[in-house]
Amino acid sequence: MNFRDLLLDTLRTLWAHKLRTFLTMFGIAWGIVSITLMVAAGEGLRVGQKKMADSFGKDIMIVFAGRTSMQAGSTRAGRVVHWEDTDYKFIMQEAPACDWVMPEVGNNELIHSPFNSASLLVTGSLPPFAGIRSIPVAEGRFYNWEDDTLARRVAFLGSDAKKQLFSTRPALGQSISLGGIPYTIIGVMLKKEQDSSYDGQDISKVFIPFRTMLQDFPNKPPQKARSVDRLIVTPKSLEDHESCKWQVRRALGRVHGFDPHDEEAAKIWDTVEDTKAFRTMTDGMKFFLGAVGIISLFLGGIGVMNVMLVAVRERTREIGVRKAVGATGRAILWQFFVETLIIVFLSGGAGLGLAYGFCAAVNSLPMPQYFAGLIAGWDAGLAAFALLGTVALLSALYPARQAAAIDPIEALRYEAG
Repeated sequence: MNFRDLLLDTLRTLWAHKLRTFLTMFGIAWGIVSITLMVAAGEGLRVGQKKMADSFGKDIMIVFAGRTSMQAGSTRAGRVVHWEDTDYKFIMQEAPACDWVMPEVGNNELIHSPFNSASLLVTGSLPPFAGIRSIPVAEGRFYNWEDDTLARRVAFLGSDAKKQLFSTRPALGQSISLGGIPYTIIGVMLKKEQDSSYDGQDISKVFIPFRTMLQDFPNKPPQKARSVDRLIVTPKSLEDHESCKWQVRRALGRVHGFDPHDEEAAKIWDTVEDTKAFRTMTDGMKFFLGAVGIISLFLGGIGVMNVMLVAVRERTREIGVRKAVGATGRAILWQFFVETLIIVFLSGGAGLGLAYGFCAAVNSLPMPQYFAGLIAGWDAGLAAFALLGTVALLSALYPARQAAAIDPIEALRYEAG
């Protein structure tokens, strides 16, 4: 029998046993779909969390001034601490594990444009603030070092701030009044999703250079005029994270006379630790979903094995007839191999198509925060395909080989009995 005749005979056999063929194909396809979707959901949670964390800032620490809770030398506990506008320079010298230490000041001001007015938060910091705090640029540019050195009155608008002040009109190059002082708009922010902040959403702010902020909008009493609200700190690497944190506390303790172990004096919002904690949770969820998918895959494999074993046992008489008319054991095994191969590839292709098609359909819908959609990698689907395909082949070839090895008369008697 040539391959063409073998293929046609195999297809006729499969069509003659439609229900059995469908059950086998369904078991394989279902196993592939289940594990692919489970792993894709877990990966979507992980990527969504990382995306939301990066929208606020990547690997940063926000250092707030607080109140001492420990006595340091002759100074009493309970003393209020204020960061100064020059602290960041000293810390940069004393904290080699830190990549950046930047001051930040923010005050609400009444802002007028030629078209509207609004009370918005005006924030001042150094130029690297845009990259560290993930402030994307839609038009123009963020302020640079020259703008800060010369204390230029230039402003960068958040996307919602631009909408409030100019609606759909162009804002780049326009002049606005911040607290009665004219500023020129040099850039507009690209809209971004943000799940957390310490003083409001970035899209609703107006950003100006740090020196300009201290000059035009210093902090009001009871705070000191040259004080800053917080310090933005980034480690040189994740490995330097704890060293950077300690070096910042130690440097601030030296400048402001408090014990560096006093966490209440220098409160730190550590997004690195938050990210690690959330990553642990999402990884656990991903592993849980993957385990559920593996269980589904295992059950699907058992179903495929049972159907294939029963199918071959039922065809013992057919095997005997084929041997009686001259078919060799090798030819019989080859036919079962081709049959199973067709089932495996058709059901595997259908399972992969359904899984990735469903993922694409879901991903076309709006996604909630912390979820980036169903991110399906090829590894899970192909692994499921390989495993179930191997189960199906072994479940078909093993009993077929046993049946092909017995005497044709015994095979006929076995079926007849």
